[in-house]
Amino acid sequence: WELGYEIGGRWGWDGEGAVADPHVQKERPPFSFSLKGRGICMGKMERYLILALFMFQLAVAQQSSQQWKTLSGDTPAVIARGGYSGLFPDSSDLSYDFASAISLPGAILFCDMQLTKDNVGICQGDLRLDNSTNIATVYPKGDDTYIVNGKKLHGWFTNDFTTKQLFSKVTLTQSIFTRPSVFDNSVPMLTLQDVGGRRVRLWVNVQYDSFFKQQNLSAATYIQSATMSMVIDFISSPEVAFLQNIKGVVPAGKTKLIFRFMEADDVEPTTNKTYGSILADLSSVKAFASGILVPKSYIWPVKDGYLQPATSLVNDAHKVGLAVYAYGFANDAPASYNYSYDPIREYVQFVSNGDFSVDGVLTDFPSTASEAIGCIGINNTATESEKPLVITHNGASGVFAGCTDLAYEQAVKDGADVIDCAVQITKDGIPVCLRSIDLMVGTTAMNAFASRARSIPQIQESRGIFSIDLTWAEIQSLSGMYPTHRIINSVLSSQIETETGLRRNPAYKNQGKFMTLADFLTFAKEKSVSGVLLDIQNAFFLANNGFDISEAVISALSNASYDKQTAQKVFIQSDDSSVLKKFKQQTGYKGVYNIEKVISDASTPALDDVKQFADAVNIARPSLVISSAFFVTGFTDVVEKMHAKNISVYVSVLRNEYVSLAFDFLSDPSVELATFARELKVDGLVTEFPATASNYLRSGCFKPDKNTQYTILSIQPNNLLSSVSASDGLPPAEAPAPVLSVSDVIEPPLPPVSAVSHESPAAAPERSSLPSGHPAFGVNIVLSLIMMALSIVSLNI
Repeated sequence: WELGYEIGGRWGWDGEGAVADPHVQKERPPFSFSLKGRGICMGKMERYLILALFMFQLAVAQQSSQQWKTLSGDTPAVIARGGYSGLFPDSSDLSYDFASAISLPGAILFCDMQLTKDNVGICQGDLRLDNSTNIATVYPKGDDTYIVNGKKLHGWFTNDFTTKQLFSKVTLTQSIFTRPSVFDNSVPMLTLQDVGGRRVRLWVNVQYDSFFKQQNLSAATYIQSATMSMVIDFISSPEVAFLQNIKGVVPAGKTKLIFRFMEADDVEPTTNKTYGSILADLSSVKAFASGILVPKSYIWPVKDGYLQPATSLVNDAHKVGLAVYAYGFANDAPASYNYSYDPIREYVQFVSNGDFSVDGVLTDFPSTASEAIGCIGINNTATESEKPLVITHNGASGVFAGCTDLAYEQAVKDGADVIDCAVQITKDGIPVCLRSIDLMVGTTAMNAFASRARSIPQIQESRGIFSIDLTWAEIQSLSGMYPTHRIINSVLSSQIETETGLRRNPAYKNQGKFMTLADFLTFAKEKSVSGVLLDIQNAFFLANNGFDISEAVISALSNASYDKQTAQKVFIQSDDSSVLKKFKQQTGYKGVYNIEKVISDASTPALDDVKQFADAVNIARPSLVISSAFFVTGFTDVVEKMHAKNISVYVSVLRNEYVSLAFDFLSDPSVELATFARELKVDGLVTEFPATASNYLRSGCFKPDKNTQYTILSIQPNNLLSSVSASDGLPPAEAPAPVLSVSDVIEPPLPPVSAVSHESPAAAPERSSLPSGHPAFGVNIVLSLIMMALSIVSLNI
């Protein structure tokens, strides 16, 4: 093995399989990394780290005048637990260096210090190594069982191995299975001094001092030795006796001692008191500590997934002179439905709620905490400049059931620029806002109208309950059904449907009423939105069954006087070019061509044709950002080519759930927004969570001002994936998506509206091909029945 990795850091592996003196720093050239024999070449990580350093430099460039309600009035601290452990193996070189580079200036590196058999402090998240290293493979008989704080634990314990054993063969792995494993077995463990040698702010947590004493090991002795050559800024422990003893060991005035609270019912091993009882006497904590580190639920309790009123803990602690640090933050560990899977909102709740600020947050994703503190949570004075439109997808459908009054009200409240209505037609000819012509999608229709289910092959292969088979009065009796059980992962592929278990606002999953198009337009005119987008679907089929959806929309807009005003723009969207051509001929509304299928490019003739009937296109995310195995591998030049033809580009559909994001986006929807807005320069963001997009675009994260301490830069393709070779088990690259061609764009003219009975819609004659983007789901009848059954089950949950 040959290993050489250094980014202003330290070196603890001598390349020959034997451990070097962990207390001696070896000088290495900056930004050098090579690892032979492991199928990974980390030298290519340099570009990603350089990008992160550039982001860091932008953060340094601004000094904020923000006044914080922390104990000192200073900016809340960003504390990186094990470095950037949300992406890289916990407490690894990669993790610590990336965290330092990509976080706010002065971010603190957090080391959970464990002791080896020879009393050397190493940084690891737990005293058992089997979940974060390959130790079980290297030493298959090295496991043991101990009683730790009254609990019987089994595993591979740090105190059973010497540093020579650990550093000669054991490598780090990702301990959380939903995070990338491609960096596993590529880097060794680090000693405390390996981390402290970076000349950064350092926080050392000693979790198990009593246990180590039972093994004749001393954390205090090791720390005392370490402080002779390095500065430890913070030392925390959940054990009172350890903090009382270490107080006389560490240099006075240089190291702050922090008492770490565990769960309220857990027992502190020194005093045998519960942490809840100690919390009731904060003045006693002040005698041996200058601050407290508490679970975030101590400050903002959560019940049944929803936030409860804040406790008085922060203000109470500040009154007795204790700083308060909160832990448990991770982008991929959703905390409350109130945050709508936007991790920035959670940090803001703790640092900028108007009543108090915690003094720091301990997180696996320090860049997101930096965003919240450095550019979204501060009082920005920047005015709005030219920015992409925030366009809803069925209203704020990430918060309430789509196309309901609640979803539209929320969208306006959340700062949407354009609210949308997917127009469907009822049996009695009334245009309404519904996410699909199939009412089994997004409504409770299966409860009352299961007998109306039938097949319409021209629309979809699976059976459905269709709006043209129900009157408006019948549809009014339905409620919106919130999609709590299924999230579409459209980053990697529009065809992937991932069962995530992530629920959206379940207390309101069947709340809200649907609206007619007329009611929607009346609602929009009374709100401060800049426009409305009306999506017209299945026009060809509807015309053959006696419904003229285009004329119904034109009439509704005229009745609402949208044809006589300019305050709000009207966007007509369709995947059928013949619909847009009709509107262009008869109205002055802006046309949006919906390209639902994934494309990798667009031919010039196709673009020329699109320009004849559309002012903008709505394009799926994979048509702009190419991904493979959850890593971004490239950007297409579709936006650039569209802009060259003076065609605006809207990207859809954006979602907050971390499972819908490639690893490059750091489980942070705002990083994806920055990529589309700043790098790809799209003109509109079609989202189910307009609050997240609006907050980003109206903050210094998008346009820095004098208060901005930090900004979010776009990702760059292949910065992560290029560091992993094919031998690491990644699937082969997918074939490129097709190019948008003239045949995709040109559609036959709409047929005359047939005079047919609406009691049983007639089968429409087949077109030579379905319009681009028309539903053509490859679902067989067995799967259709299964989906119907699942829908019934989900309604009863």
